Amino acid sequence: MKVNVLAFGIAKEIFGASSITVELAESSVADLKTSLEKSFPKLKALASYLVAVNNEYAGDDLLLDIRDEVAIIPPVSGG
Repeated sequence: MKVNVLAFGIAKEIFGASSITVELAESSVADLKTSLEKSFPKLKALASYLVAVNNEYAGDDLLLDIRDEVAIIPPVSGG
């Protein structure tokens, strides 16, 4: 299954693009994170990041659908 992933903040710099397409054999958010961290080791080095699916934060056990809008939300600092 191919999933389009939107990137924001430092994630965009890590991916080198504002969105990427990821091919997944399994379809959970945890599987997506594992695949992304394997392809982009700097993502794993972040203190934390969240995955949003269809504009809502998603847990690792959520199953993805090809029509889902997926986004990587890196840690945000304020001031």
